[in-house]
Amino acid sequence: MRKSSKHPITLAAVLLCAMAAGTSAVAQNAKPAAAAAAAVQKGFTPPGQSKNTEIDSIAVIVNDEVITRRELAQEVNTIVQRMKAQNAQLPSAADLQRQIVEHMIVQRAQLQMAREMGVRVDDAMLDRAMVRVAAEQKMTVQQLRDQIEKQGGSYAAFREDIRNEIIMTRLREHEVDQKIQVSEAEVDSFLAAQEAAAAEQFEVNISQILVRIPENASPDVIAQRQKRAEEVMRQLRTGADFAKMAATYSDASDALQGGVVGWRQTDRIPPVFAEALVKLNPGQVTPIIKSVGGFHILKLSDKRSVAQAQAEAAVQQTHARHILLKVTPTLSAADAKRRLAEIKQRLDSKSATFEELARLYSNDESAKKGGDLGWLVPGDALPEFEQAMNALKPGEVSGPVETSFGYHLIQVVERKSEDESKEKKRNEARMALRERKMVEAAEDFQREVRDRAYVEFRAEDLKEAK
Repeated sequence: MRKSSKHPITLAAVLLCAMAAGTSAVAQNAKPAAAAAAAVQKGFTPPGQSKNTEIDSIAVIVNDEVITRRELAQEVNTIVQRMKAQNAQLPSAADLQRQIVEHMIVQRAQLQMAREMGVRVDDAMLDRAMVRVAAEQKMTVQQLRDQIEKQGGSYAAFREDIRNEIIMTRLREHEVDQKIQVSEAEVDSFLAAQEAAAAEQFEVNISQILVRIPENASPDVIAQRQKRAEEVMRQLRTGADFAKMAATYSDASDALQGGVVGWRQTDRIPPVFAEALVKLNPGQVTPIIKSVGGFHILKLSDKRSVAQAQAEAAVQQTHARHILLKVTPTLSAADAKRRLAEIKQRLDSKSATFEELARLYSNDESAKKGGDLGWLVPGDALPEFEQAMNALKPGEVSGPVETSFGYHLIQVVERKSEDESKEKKRNEARMALRERKMVEAAEDFQREVRDRAYVEFRAEDLKEAK
């Protein structure tokens, strides 16, 4: 499971953020504004306070919720403290606030969509996630908490940030990841291109600045966005700091991290990016690259050779089946586990076969095949699924197993260990193609969520900056 955080604790290993977040035009649906405005007017006064003392006010309305001035100020303070801790150059206060407001709008819209779809992360699941987060920092949970509070943060707020990141990851998995398909023909073409390419491949450590083109943008708007990208390039050529330019101008989700994308294999990024990057030396930037989503400027921070995969590899393969029940507004997590427990009782009593029950109850595409997942090699399944599967003997059925997709019953049919170097190459090719598609699809999804949201800027300074 991948997570990210705006706190000084490094969580890059927990969540790889999508390369861009939508920043397109505001949707036209104005009905949610009335509910939000009724909830919070220009300010509110708690009992015992003077009616003339306004202690908070609406900054932005996002559908039927509000972002208050206090929330915005807290977010700005958190980001500023983190960037200072990283010795990063800060953009101007106005530019930083604009970036943070847009980030909060996109996040709030995604969380609202997740709630509507019934995506939930309960405290028990969050506790397990906090243990993993702490372990990745080589800390106990208490040490993690002490560190956050020492840095002036709130551990309770940190927990909620992690909860929100898990929720948004699950939403993306449901709306984006599961819908991505890679055909065998695409795999064949990918492998053929690899063989035709130079034998030595590279990984590149890159940063990006994205000037997004709104969906259905007019030629005038596209020209304005191109002019903005050209101004960024002009400043970079005169010595401007790339990270500061990213934090100031980029519309990507990693803008506040200085545009850092990190290490990527050249065959796992869009070809137009790879073609431009291979011509550079570390420290150089690409020309402006236009894509469907906008105008990109990439910086090559470093590159390194990728060691050749072992020619032969003997791995354990598992032939497995599963029955998946997804959590929905009409099926709670507790009901899903209860229903799977009842299904397992029928399997244990041999009153029905696994294939029959999978066809009847499973919410997965494999249901029509009796839940058959075929032969799996390490890395094919989610870690929680793989761990439970590996603990089973052939013929055994697990109890309910929770993953980001829902709750599963898993049956191991058989196992084998054999040379599968060719199949491994195909699996790696399939994963590379899938990752490439996921990057592009995640950008489109976040832009669509932002475009569909009703957004009203109440604060005058935000109206000017939007």
